[in-house]
Order: sequence, then C-alpha cells, then structure tokens
Amino acid sequence: MAAVTLILLVVALTSRFIQYLSQAVAGELASDTLFLLILYRLPDFLLVILPLSLFLGILLAYGRMYAENEMVILIGSGFSQRRLLLVTMGTSSIVLVVVAILSLQVAPWGMRNTEQLKQSADQLTELDLIVAGQFQSFGEGNRVTYAERINSSASGERQLQNVFVAVSGVADESGRSSPRIIVAESARPEIDAVSGARFMRLENVLQYDGAPGALEFSIGQFDVQSILLPDTASIEPVLEEQYLTTIELVGSSLPEHKAELQWRISIVLLIPIITLIAVPLSKVDPRQGRYSKLVPAALLYATYFVLLQFSKDMIAQESIPALVGMWWVHALFISIAFVCYRFPNVGSLFALGASK
Repeated sequence: MAAVTLILLVVALTSRFIQYLSQAVAGELASDTLFLLILYRLPDFLLVILPLSLFLGILLAYGRMYAENEMVILIGSGFSQRRLLLVTMGTSSIVLVVVAILSLQVAPWGMRNTEQLKQSADQLTELDLIVAGQFQSFGEGNRVTYAERINSSASGERQLQNVFVAVSGVADESGRSSPRIIVAESARPEIDAVSGARFMRLENVLQYDGAPGALEFSIGQFDVQSILLPDTASIEPVLEEQYLTTIELVGSSLPEHKAELQWRISIVLLIPIITLIAVPLSKVDPRQGRYSKLVPAALLYATYFVLLQFSKDMIAQESIPALVGMWWVHALFISIAFVCYRFPNVGSLFALGASK
C-alpha cells in the first residue's frame, strides 16, 4: 500500500506542480506560493489515493500468496477466509482512522488555506508576478513587460530595474491606434488608497509612440509615469462547501452542504467496503498470476468513485433526495462484496470478463 501510494502521489503532485509552474512562468501566479498550494492540496490528493492504494495493496499482497500457493497452505492449516477478512479489516481500520481525519478535518483546512491564498493573490499587482529576465504577457496579450532584475526595498516592496513595457492598441490624438514602447529605469507597485486601483509606477521614463516603419513618431520623457493594471485572478475558485468545517455542514440545510457532508462520510466508508471486496477478489489461480485482478479491480474502484461523485452532484442539484443520497452506492457495493465473499468464483469470472 505504501509503495502504491508513493507512486500515485508522485504522479499526482508532479502533474499539479507542472500546472502551477507553467502559471507562474506565464505570470499568472506568484512563484513563492507554489509549494504552499501543493501543501494545501496534498490532503485532497491523499483522500483519492489512499483508498485505491489500500485496495490494490490487498490485491497485490494476497494475489502473490495465492499465486505461490501460500494462501492454500494457510487455509489448509485452519486459517479460514472469515479470519483472513477480520485480520485484514483490523489493518484497514488504521487506514480508516487516517482517512477520517483527512476527510473530516485536514482536507477542509487545506481548502480554507487555499481560499485565503486566493484572496491574498487578489491583492497582488502585476509586478508581483513578474520574473526577472523574461518577457511576460499581461492584459490578455495587450501588454508585454520585461525587467532585467528585481530588488526588494527595506520595507519588502518589489522594485524592478531596467524595465521595458510594450503596449498595443494605444489611440493617439487623431484617433489612430498604434503601439507604445516604454523604457524606465525602475518600477514599483502602487495601489490607490481611495479606489483600490493598481498601478505600475515608472520612474525616469522614455516613451515612444508610433507604428513601426512609419515616419510619424513621438518621443516623450517623464520623471514619473503610472500605468493602470488589471485585476489578477490566478488561482481557481474554491467552492464554499469545500472549506467549511464538518460541524458547520452538519447544521446546514443547504443541498450543497448536505452533499459535501455525505461526500466526506462516504470517503471514510470506502475503506471497509473496498476491504470487503478486495479480500475475496484477491483470490487467483496459480496459472493466472498475481496481477490478473488489477485491471478489473481498478475498473470496479473507478465505478465506485464515479457513482459517488455523480450522486454528490445530484444531491447538490436536488435531483435526488438527501435521504437517498450516496447511501444507495454503498449499499450496491456492499452487495457486490457479499456476492464475492459467498461465491468466490464470481470474482474470477469478473476478472476473466474484464480481461476479454
């Protein structure tokens, strides 16, 4: 289980980190928030990965014992299937406690911190996202900014040195649109205290207006010039119900909150139910090999998870009553576990059909 968790976690974190890194390089996300974002999203990843890792871990461990006839000897010595299930359930209870803590407390905490980080990002200006030595596009491609180097003042404020700004589509006095090139010795962020508008304050500025190749060109020199900056929206929004505490969800009558509460409880219920399925499903014939059940097991788990997600959406939209909620999905898979336990050959037939 630990090996499967590590592999899946590395894949998930690498994929998400590359996504955040591309946003930071493009100037859509502050680079110093990357690791915080990964840290806050880690509990969410584990909620998906841990149940699957437990499921596959049981199949891999017991599948090897069946394939090498160790389980046959163990059962022949008086170790019954029922006792095997109880022993496995005891081990799974440790995972259940960990998942319960993650689902009911830690994951909402991570979402709340992600939301706070998003609100903090709303206060950032374009200058906070600029990377030294790189041309970056802002304002939906209407402005390109470059800074040779970035320094920090005594107050911690970012100061850009040797700044280049290219603005497209600036209307001149005659109404014609032409690009504008601005070169400044330094730049720093500035926020208007009254309106909250964000500006880039440029100092020792040379400004060039005119179309390349045309004769009509104007050059201006300014001690100080300010450019109005658009608002920054760098982090995906977090739904309100995802960062509420579990206690707040219990006392709420909103359908979205009921759906979120049932989702958190359902993630915990996943652990004993998939254990009930995995133990009988892990039985393989020596000729089949220990990996013969992995593909059908992964499909079964994916179906379980998708049905839970589908039910969550239906509860939030009030398409199904909260009383039915996600409980019908758990009841369905408990029935599957009972059939696999009572009729072990069903698992083999299921694996054979999935492989075909």
